[in-house]
Amino acid sequence: MRRTPLVLSALLLAGCSLGGGADEQAGDRTVVLVTHDSFAHDQAVFDAFRAETGIRVEVRKSGDAGALTNQLVLTKASPLGDVAFGVDTTFASRALDEGVFAEYRSPAATAGPDRYALDSTSRLTAVDVGDVCVNVDTAALEKRKLPVPKDYAALADPRYKDLLVVEDPATSSPGLAFLLGTVAEFGDGWVDYWAKLRANGVLVVAGWEEAYNQEFSGSSGKGPRPMVVSYASSPSAEIGDDGQPRTQAVLGTCFRQVEYAGVLAGAKNPGDGGKVVDLLLSPEFQRTVPELMYVYPAREGVALPESWQKAAPLPSEPASLPAADIQANRERWIEQWRAAVRG
Repeated sequence: MRRTPLVLSALLLAGCSLGGGADEQAGDRTVVLVTHDSFAHDQAVFDAFRAETGIRVEVRKSGDAGALTNQLVLTKASPLGDVAFGVDTTFASRALDEGVFAEYRSPAATAGPDRYALDSTSRLTAVDVGDVCVNVDTAALEKRKLPVPKDYAALADPRYKDLLVVEDPATSSPGLAFLLGTVAEFGDGWVDYWAKLRANGVLVVAGWEEAYNQEFSGSSGKGPRPMVVSYASSPSAEIGDDGQPRTQAVLGTCFRQVEYAGVLAGAKNPGDGGKVVDLLLSPEFQRTVPELMYVYPAREGVALPESWQKAAPLPSEPASLPAADIQANRERWIEQWRAAVRG
């Protein structure tokens, strides 16, 4: 990870400085950044930003992406902070419909984040991209004389009976993303597909931590199942002593999740909040995103770590659904899933 001093010139985006004049920087100012529990950052980047602008970033964590969104909606009349990061594709429409975010157009949006814009209001700006895909323990499949499955349909093949673990979409962001991927893939036939997975012995657990670190054979937990719903980037963390990845993402099962940041409507400090959004899009912060949060930078031209280039290339054709469709159908789809899988 690069840890170099952040210079002001590196944070001038499209001619706009993150800091103000000397009188504006004389006093120390605080911006509260509300985010999810998985948020991680290089404190050196935040410290250098504070030295340049006089803005201290206070991080407050609030559960996973779903819990974060719920909290932002429930407290929108009296916001928890000035800026929020971590509302993702699966919940963004709810936050926008509820008026949680104010309009703010970052000068850095044209450097890549605009590719993932949800609408024309600039209330949410993409910070990172994470593709949820099935990961496989390649050695475990080879031992069973099984090929790596290529797509969703293959997961229901009886040859893979009792080998797959997934997360509950009602309690897990990657679990929900995987469900949405099956909706995108099978359309009205997605419920029948899940019935086939159930018949094929799919194991459902509450969250990613349990699925990946306890049930998946390819992780340090060395669980019993060689296939798990995780991320396209996960194999970069499973490099063997020979320098080769021990796991592989099945790129035919990927659903794109984008995480966004925005200035909260009614924030006490919206001006400095916008500068913090700019910070999250800066090259300095974006370079830390892969190694600290295992997601891909939204900004173009940011080099990935060497292990990612070998084991975790960004999927070129992930599944997706319009944010409005997710918002309109999410709860109904979860209930249908529960009936098909839980019974």
